[in-house]
Amino acid sequence: MPDSVLEKIASGDKSAVADCVDRYSGLVWSLARRFTSCDADTEDAVQEIFISLWKSAKRFDATKSSEPTFISMIARRRLIDWNRQRQRTVSSDPLQATDAIGESAVNDPAVNLEISDEASKATRLIASLPNEQQEAIKLSVYNGLTHPQIAARMNLPLGTIKTHIRRGLVRVRETLAKNVVFKQGGNH
Repeated sequence: MPDSVLEKIASGDKSAVADCVDRYSGLVWSLARRFTSCDADTEDAVQEIFISLWKSAKRFDATKSSEPTFISMIARRRLIDWNRQRQRTVSSDPLQATDAIGESAVNDPAVNLEISDEASKATRLIASLPNEQQEAIKLSVYNGLTHPQIAARMNLPLGTIKTHIRRGLVRVRETLAKNVVFKQGGNH
């Protein structure tokens, strides 16, 4: 029996698709927000990323990378392609030029450093959560366990596990968002 959600998708497990979205939507959304200019573009990019993930699931090899790393790599490649396509469309319509992110921004070391910095902040924020939230998120994100597997391991009801993960991730996301607003506000 496959262990990872991508291996389950590759083996044809239909329920794994929903598990993939539940488990990795936060990661994919946060990456997509960095590469897109508006909510509608972010939504479109996220849909394309998940379709690409499902098509690429058979290429996942747990001996070469972790599942979150593989998903980040697929997402980043898809976002670069998405921006290149958008750039070509925008270059044919100069009125939309301000809506696109150029390829140079995508390959900018400063952008990569910012992503790495935010990942470090998120890790520290997860470590500051209450123990049960922290453990549930780590088992999900770092170990790739499903919610039912986490419930069994932590000996808690499934709904409680989902609540711990959701509340913990919301707290991390809100804190990161406040830091971004604060940082942007301080630059004026």
